[in-house]
Amino acid sequence: MVVFSASLLTVGAVALVPADPPAAVSEGAPGGASTLDRAIRTAEAKLAKGGQDPQAWAELGAAYVEMGRVKADPAYFPKAEEALRKSLAQQADGNGIALAGMGALANARHDFAAARDWGEKAKAALPYNAEVYGVLNDAYTQLGDTAAATDALQRMLDLKPGVSSFTRAAYEFEIHGRVDDARRALDRALADAIDPGDVAFCRNLLGELAFENGDLDTAERHFEAGGRAVPTDTSLQQGKAKVAAARGQTGRALAGYQDLVDRQPNVGNLREYALLLTSAGAPDAAARHYELFEEQRRLEVDSGANVDLEASLVAADRGDAVQALRYAQAEWGRRQPVFVADALAWALHLNGRDAEALTYADRAASTGWRSATFAYHRGMILARLGRNAEAVKALGEALRINPNFSVTDVRTARATLAKLGGAG
Repeated sequence: MVVFSASLLTVGAVALVPADPPAAVSEGAPGGASTLDRAIRTAEAKLAKGGQDPQAWAELGAAYVEMGRVKADPAYFPKAEEALRKSLAQQADGNGIALAGMGALANARHDFAAARDWGEKAKAALPYNAEVYGVLNDAYTQLGDTAAATDALQRMLDLKPGVSSFTRAAYEFEIHGRVDDARRALDRALADAIDPGDVAFCRNLLGELAFENGDLDTAERHFEAGGRAVPTDTSLQQGKAKVAAARGQTGRALAGYQDLVDRQPNVGNLREYALLLTSAGAPDAAARHYELFEEQRRLEVDSGANVDLEASLVAADRGDAVQALRYAQAEWGRRQPVFVADALAWALHLNGRDAEALTYADRAASTGWRSATFAYHRGMILARLGRNAEAVKALGEALRINPNFSVTDVRTARATLAKLGGAG
């Protein structure tokens, strides 16, 4: 069994069960756009002097990758690839920084198999670089290779305990149902955070963890504290809008999401806003934002990104069972983490293929992740199969984990429980 050394992270008995945020957690180091602006200007100044400078090209490419992630703007990714490939063209051998940058770029584009391959090449060139193992942890986590993900994380912790490694550790704890351990890891990350961007990043993750486990007060406290560190952080704004929606403050939530999608119209924000509009009885406005989702999806695909998972979820939201299944199957063909298993299970359920769906719902539950969404999906599948007692247990679990897990599905969960004779 892999363990964190006690000097790095004291969490319970410090044992880490082999293990995905957010996403997965973020690719690359967290930090604010201002820090990245400085990195880009510094690299550009070096390159303006002329001559070959593979390190400066690699630094510029890595900064573009992170800027694209922070701003949720895929337009940075082609620029990042161009810079990184120029670095590799100037130094083909031993250019670990550029190789790691290509891995981080592939992670950002959701091409996790490519990220794994680039990361392994970077590891061969830079076996003692912690960030390389961060790239590998992200890639293996998203591919569903839990043992390799854990090994990469442990190596990252051994080399450089800090914000990036502790937040990744928290994610591994969370997907194994070890919520208290995940919280302690994030507290340790926050204690190590100095840059305001890192503080906001850690506060957002703590807020998300609290929200996903039904603690609205703690979630709001972290989102507000993060906002004081970086007032313009859109992830924190999304968190506050989500809390408002969960509390029934619909007007405040709608205003928050409208401002959010005006500032950062990424696929996740557009989907959440459309769901809230649907719940609020505004189907025409929801339809417009689903159209904006499709436009953004095409932009991301054109930039080299893969968003089939998100497309499957939106198709399911809109009742397009055939498209939901097509996208989910395509994503499953590329990677098999538990959250893709859950999406595939739900798509199969929507197509009336519940016996198959249950197999994938069981796969989604295999790590012990305390996910209300997973439990809800499993409960609805079991109800369709006539396994009512098990359905009541799963739906009840969903509502116990997080009674506000979805602005739309919570009502369905309660209604199904009442119909089955369970406590709604």
